[in-house]
Amino acid sequence: MTTTGTTAPTSSPALASESLVELAVVIRSGVIESRHIGSIAALAADGSVAWQTGSGEQILPRSTVKPVQALACVLAGADIDGADLAIAAGSHTGEDVHVDIVRDMLTRAGLDDDALGCPVDWPEDEPTRERLIRDGEKRSRVRMNCSGKHAAMLLACSVNGWDTGSYLDVDHPLQQLVRSTLERLSGESVAHDAVDGCGAPLFSVSPLGIARIFRALVTADPGTPERRVADAMREFPRYVGGDHHANTDAMIRVPGLLSKGGAEGVIGMATADGASVSMKIADGNPRATTLVALTVLQALGADISGAGDLVDLPILGGGVPVGSIRVGSDVRAWIDSRTSVATPSS
Repeated sequence: MTTTGTTAPTSSPALASESLVELAVVIRSGVIESRHIGSIAALAADGSVAWQTGSGEQILPRSTVKPVQALACVLAGADIDGADLAIAAGSHTGEDVHVDIVRDMLTRAGLDDDALGCPVDWPEDEPTRERLIRDGEKRSRVRMNCSGKHAAMLLACSVNGWDTGSYLDVDHPLQQLVRSTLERLSGESVAHDAVDGCGAPLFSVSPLGIARIFRALVTADPGTPERRVADAMREFPRYVGGDHHANTDAMIRVPGLLSKGGAEGVIGMATADGASVSMKIADGNPRATTLVALTVLQALGADISGAGDLVDLPILGGGVPVGSIRVGSDVRAWIDSRTSVATPSS
């Protein structure tokens, strides 16, 4: 298998200090305990740039671009829709219902669990993990949160007669289709390729490019491959994540919302009318991404009244709230600037 991202490590221009803004703060007992800085981009419903920090430098988007990888599988002819397509575009929590879907796709490809190229792992769902440990089970590839994506990739390869043993090679026809699809939807050329945590090729894109991708998915004509991905994720949110998963809860509580987070503090969201937002937290901690993304979308006109505890994040001390996670000063300043423009003084 050909590997990618093997050059000497360098610092990413997207994480240069001059391009970062304060996105969230953690307050404990009245003291700012932590600050999360990063890059962010937001598009208004009409596609115009509402906010962009930095100069559009590219980041590694991690699982936030799984919807693009799932779309490439559809474009390649994989017969996936509904829950199949949602789990292909998601990061499932390894529950039995998720494993059943993954194995069904593998069976249709004429393959079994051993064909999966993702690492072995425990399910993220705690009750499932505890049950498996009690039953003497071991870590497995099918329980890994990316197995849905990998199964869809294998199915796409099977349909086309492409080699399944090298499906994670960056030069494999399927991965080149992923790359070209990402470039088409983002309006950008990939500057870097790397290897994701699951072993799949990972192509760089800017936060603005991610926002464009999510907007393109929700605004595509009904029935098109792009819209099918968005609709499957929103109709079957439990397969995008799982019980009590932030992506799942956000799409359940905010009608029409498309949401997909990724490792190292990356997220993309879009509302049904096309407003979209994406960000990268510089320190890689994702705890504030959903809060910030929903708050920005609210400023763009989204109704997030059903979001509840997704935007009310307490900090606990001794098991009781002693503080909270809040949007940072730069997010607040951007929101205030929009309010002042909307309601000019007389």
